[in-house]
Amino acid sequence: MSAVLLRRARLGAAVRDVLLGGGRVTAIADDLAAGAPGLPGLPAGTEVVDLDGAVLLPGLVDAHVHLEQWAATRRRIDVSATRSAAEAAALLAAAVRGAAVEPDSVVVGHGFRDALWPDVPCAALLDDVLPGRAVVLASGDLHTAWCSSVAVHRFALTSPDGVVVEQEAMELMARAGAVGPAVLDGWVLEAAAAAASRGVTAVVDLEYGDPLTSWRRRAARQPGGPPLRVAAGVWVDRLEQTIAAGLRSGDPLPGVTDPVAADRLRLGPVKVFVDGSLGTRTAFCTHAYPGAAGPRPHGVLRTPLPELERLLRRAASAGLDLAVHAIGDRATGVALDGFAAAGCTGRIEHAQQVHPDDLPRFARLGVAASVQPRHAVDDRDAADQHWAGATGWAFPYRALVDAGAELVLGSDAPVAPLDPWDGIASAVHRSLDGRAAWHPEQHLGLDVALAAASGGRRAVRVGDVADLVVVAEPPAAVLARDGAGGLRTTEVLGTLVAGRWTHRSGSLD
Repeated sequence: MSAVLLRRARLGAAVRDVLLGGGRVTAIADDLAAGAPGLPGLPAGTEVVDLDGAVLLPGLVDAHVHLEQWAATRRRIDVSATRSAAEAAALLAAAVRGAAVEPDSVVVGHGFRDALWPDVPCAALLDDVLPGRAVVLASGDLHTAWCSSVAVHRFALTSPDGVVVEQEAMELMARAGAVGPAVLDGWVLEAAAAAASRGVTAVVDLEYGDPLTSWRRRAARQPGGPPLRVAAGVWVDRLEQTIAAGLRSGDPLPGVTDPVAADRLRLGPVKVFVDGSLGTRTAFCTHAYPGAAGPRPHGVLRTPLPELERLLRRAASAGLDLAVHAIGDRATGVALDGFAAAGCTGRIEHAQQVHPDDLPRFARLGVAASVQPRHAVDDRDAADQHWAGATGWAFPYRALVDAGAELVLGSDAPVAPLDPWDGIASAVHRSLDGRAAWHPEQHLGLDVALAAASGGRRAVRVGDVADLVVVAEPPAAVLARDGAGGLRTTEVLGTLVAGRWTHRSGSLD
């Protein structure tokens, strides 16, 4: 691996030269090209790139993505801006007519958020506007699927009204949106390149299905593998299969022979669900959902504590990391109870509602909070309505940090865009649309948000892995001048993974 010298890189207040070699930062000094005292000369063949005062930061990590769903969603019909079921159905029908979709194909849409709609999604609405068509729409949170009658019969769904939730919805979207492996791999690698262009150097991919096989196939398709590091997680239904294969979290994926790809593709955590989501009103909460009918007014407990403890013990004893999905405050409490009972650590994914009594338990148990700040601004109105009386401990980022919890940031793409600057901006200012910030007491400081989006790294140091991002201006200056909106559009000039360029703008040539 050839060395790279980044000349005149801005590191905080200083402008220094940074030498990369062997996948790491090997030296930082004032003029490495001239030979700094006490440091060896540049290795033969060193690539010299003048950053001319551009800012060098630790690479950005998206700690929670669904890459196949994100890649596919970029090509699906977007109904996220609709304000009723009728409007969503009409938009979908217009898009199908405009695109001349083949009659026997499945029409797939994405992004509906019905928590505040005045009407109810049902098969009949889709049947009226697209008669005889198989139609499947994924909700914005991926926990609900809304289908036409043809799709209900084609996929043998349990709900005749065309709405299924949780595991059935997730399995349905994998089937309804299925394309050939070559097509899907092309989409995913393209989406990964787009992420690299925003400074992403690593992701935790929590895709449903068989991600290990998929990533091995992609490694063979593209020399060097994807343009970012991938920790490929497995869902709990593949726990025993993973243990039987002798795999531990952090291991290179078996069967990947390219050395660069083998370094980038590794086994991630096991994902376990405790509850559902706010948008589907299945997050497991202390407060009942207003006007909730049926047997589960507080949401859905998908994995009770005894079973959760068993699963955590089993996975941890086999060397597997844990990612436990918990959104409601009761679910978050169950997840923490599970970690305590099993005597292991891990991450709680989302932690969107945390009872104040549970805040200090994160640090005490060594459990990280893996959060997605864009959700706080997207779901503020749904939370005000469905979590009325409990929004004071909703998306409690500052409270978690103040309680000593480790915080890591992600997008949950396609629930939110796979763009870390969008997440950082949402963390430091909880508003998107000109309204006053929602619960601004939970804002994060920019330095805290950047570290949480960078795997805990706060600066570029000698000895660090050379996963780096080059941006045009200091983020603090952008925030001071242009606010959170400016942060969202941060100009990324280059991205490196283990000292190799994965994105490079023309200004760095």
